Amino acid sequence: MRASAPSKWGMTVDSLLARQAGVISRRQALAAGLTRDAIDHRVRVRRWRPLHPQVYLAAGHRVDDEVTVRGAVLWGGAGAVLSGVAAAWWLDIAERPPSTVRLTVPRCRNPRDRPGIVVRRRDLDPCDVVEHRGLRVTAHPLTVLDAAVDLGGSGGRFLDRALQRSVRFPAVYDAYCRSLGAHGSAAAGRLLTAAANGSASAAERLLVRMLREAGARGFHCGFLSNGYLIDVAFPQAMLAIEVDGWAWHMDAARTQADKWRQNALVRAGWTVLRFTWHDLVERPQAVLAEIAHAVRRARLAS
Repeated sequence: MRASAPSKWGMTVDSLLARQAGVISRRQALAAGLTRDAIDHRVRVRRWRPLHPQVYLAAGHRVDDEVTVRGAVLWGGAGAVLSGVAAAWWLDIAERPPSTVRLTVPRCRNPRDRPGIVVRRRDLDPCDVVEHRGLRVTAHPLTVLDAAVDLGGSGGRFLDRALQRSVRFPAVYDAYCRSLGAHGSAAAGRLLTAAANGSASAAERLLVRMLREAGARGFHCGFLSNGYLIDVAFPQAMLAIEVDGWAWHMDAARTQADKWRQNALVRAGWTVLRFTWHDLVERPQAVLAEIAHAVRRARLAS
């Protein structure tokens, strides 16, 4: 029995295991020259242990995040592409991998979900697929969009950060257009609308609506003090609320101007609270509670 035979691509079993963190599929092992009996023998003597049907982990390797992801993609088989938050982690866009690995497979296939693996059927455009570290993965723009949808309430913050660091809005929008009608495309459209319009003025309007719905009184929009316009002010409480839109809209000059304005307001005796668009969307009740607390504290001190 040969320990490692070359495949038609020049890869051996040993080189595949070294390249893939100890993970190998039955198909790969057969292509590398092993017989079915040789594969079954390795499983019987526990040199290899099953991760998924037809996918094995060699002895001496522990099941870590890389093994989990590689095993899922190899189990997915022909045309399987790593997607969502797992793809974002694989591409170093997300800091941590998810507990569930999402795969995209062609519509002509219909594998069922497995524990820890969710399968979506979609025919991807070739430009939406890349190979990274030996795995087929959705390209950066589609990965960012899919991951933002998967993250739910925190997806907007994730998308905002990605637009600052790793992708450009037009590329993400193009990926969205290519995936119209696919699972999650409606949520993706809402996120992109928010990203495109997520300016400070839009966030300011959202805050005003929240305050009115909560029955707040005594606040003014665009209040002038010491030569500066305060986004939303409670003048009697000397409370200034500054509202920021999506961070990817900000530039260095505006950031510096906002710092000077905030410092000037504090020197004039104002208490300044600062919220982002994401704060208003993700934790609206906490924002309202913080504003109410600041107003009550000011009234008690007067």
